[in-house]
Amino acid sequence: MNGKYNMYGWIETTLGKLCHQITTGKLDANAMIADGIYPFFTCAKESYRINTYAFDCEALLVSGNGANVGYVHHYIGKFNAYQRTYVISGFDANPTFLNYYLTKNIQDRIRIEVNSGNTPYITMGTLTEMPISLPNSQTEQQAIAAALSDVDQLIASLDQLIEKRRALKIAAMQQLLTGKTRLKGFSGEWEPKRLGNLATIQRGASPRPIDNPIWFDDKSPIGWVRISDVTKSGAELTKTEQKLSTLGIQNSRLVSSQNLIMSICATVGRPIVTKIDVCIHDGFVVFGNLHADMKFIYHFLKWIEPKWSKYGQTGSQMNLNTELINRVELLLPSINEQKAIAEVLSDMDAEITELEQRREKTQAIKQGMMQELLTGRTRLI
Repeated sequence: MNGKYNMYGWIETTLGKLCHQITTGKLDANAMIADGIYPFFTCAKESYRINTYAFDCEALLVSGNGANVGYVHHYIGKFNAYQRTYVISGFDANPTFLNYYLTKNIQDRIRIEVNSGNTPYITMGTLTEMPISLPNSQTEQQAIAAALSDVDQLIASLDQLIEKRRALKIAAMQQLLTGKTRLKGFSGEWEPKRLGNLATIQRGASPRPIDNPIWFDDKSPIGWVRISDVTKSGAELTKTEQKLSTLGIQNSRLVSSQNLIMSICATVGRPIVTKIDVCIHDGFVVFGNLHADMKFIYHFLKWIEPKWSKYGQTGSQMNLNTELINRVELLLPSINEQKAIAEVLSDMDAEITELEQRREKTQAIKQGMMQELLTGRTRLI
């Protein structure tokens, strides 16, 4: 393998010198068929299907334009490709190693040399001349690729486990929150109730104009809830990115800790329990004076979250009103059974959260491994 050596003893060359062929697909998007025989790679992250193939090899496929420009697929076998997808084959280096190397470095290459307009794209020359550093030994390339592949397999197994646990949680909500399945030791009829009979449901308030800095104070103890705070949290809200000033608090709705709130605009129907004192704007409601177990109602709201879309009023974005929420009906067991059901579902949530955290840590480990192993700074034994 020709090229100069870097400080770690790796060869420095280019992608074009490591691959015998870099070409593009010939078809447009109209060629895809839903139940086709072969994979059809476009500039999307997912692959589609087609009934004809133009390639039968091991290849790396790089999205040539659009939002996913630079995304890399690794495939072995018969396939076809979109006319703006690069097909790289005929390798003088380990293709799995090159896949990881491109995935790690190609976005930096695109930021430096990509041609951008309304649709960003990468040229053949930019791709062909992309600098590559790699061990001279394909044995070492293979070892690095294998180590990273092992981590990817762990991440994939965690993804599958998370999806399985989420499906089990949905099934458990369907059974437990309707009384179709009863926990051991409980009996008796469930009472039909409306949310409006169980709580005082009030919409938040927004100071205007919202971008005026007088409403905010980073040193304030009162959080200002934005939808991003809720979507980044689990069942409990423990922090917010922004805090409200005294004047901002006076022009919003103050919600103390240990209250249930729910989003009613944009991301509709997302509930969360406040663990800090906050203010909510008019994109949220608070369930005050709740005459039911809060966690039970939280899980009920999580269960019906996907159903809100058919009730929401549409304008520039989806939104709900308090009248709709007040009318929502549910069956309510005794308070003790509510608490027991909520505990079961919360335990399932905790297990899912733990798996998600393990996945995040594993992903971070992978990023660190790529930084070390794909540069030569750390060598495998």
